[in-house]
Amino acid sequence: MLRAALIQLNSSDRPDRNLPVTVRYLRQAASEGASFILTPEVTNCVSDSRRHQQDVLEREDKDQTLSAIRQEARTLGVWVLIGSLALKTRDKDGRFANRSFLISPQGTIIVRYDKIHMFDVEISPSETYRESEGYRPGDRAVVAETSLGSIGMTICYDLRFADLHRTLAKAGAEILTGPAAFSPITGAAHWHVLLRARAIETGCFMLAPAQCGEHAASIGRARKTYGHSLAVSPWGEILADAGNTPGITVVDLDLAQVAACRRKIPSLSHDRIFEGP
Repeated sequence: MLRAALIQLNSSDRPDRNLPVTVRYLRQAASEGASFILTPEVTNCVSDSRRHQQDVLEREDKDQTLSAIRQEARTLGVWVLIGSLALKTRDKDGRFANRSFLISPQGTIIVRYDKIHMFDVEISPSETYRESEGYRPGDRAVVAETSLGSIGMTICYDLRFADLHRTLAKAGAEILTGPAAFSPITGAAHWHVLLRARAIETGCFMLAPAQCGEHAASIGRARKTYGHSLAVSPWGEILADAGNTPGITVVDLDLAQVAACRRKIPSLSHDRIFEGP
């Protein structure tokens, strides 16, 4: 059995104020026996202001949130999935990275994953997102082989791309991580069903820690996110739902269920080549 903890946050646009909250939840989760603790997308900073992000974000090697969480993982002796951090890059166009990290109990960065699919949508006339204007997309899928099991990493809008999740599962992933800062409108309509679908299609556990509520903004628009951090079994059962308030949700996973579900429905091995319409 693997005890995992999903941390649900209401991060502001101030990394220095968000970090103590994240650390407190990490320690609480470890005290409740979790050996794998997951934080949501943009753990360090929720902001729609590119100017503000330029002022408060850092490159990976100088980011205090990353440094502190690595130290906590080492002190607590736990695995940590940092859902993602907003980070400066050396890109000529000045765009940021939306980057997830898997940290070992020794505080080592095992793998990094940059969000591949950018959230460029117009949900309504008053709610429009152009993530690609501020963030550059990644181009590499990642599976990490760990003592916990094989972990495939995704971020938020990636959830809508079934082929990415299927590729990760066929590469050996048993657990898929889907940290998010989902819109309340699309979250209410699609969050639960998409996570259940990705779990069923791949025969993987889906672990999706989320941002929630209205996020304090010192500059620009105050964003709202859906919450409802979810853990879903390989059979599509919702094992835990964190609702819409910050906190931690602990769930026990039996990884033997992955093989059992795939024996029942071995669709990962049933691909056939076909011609397009």
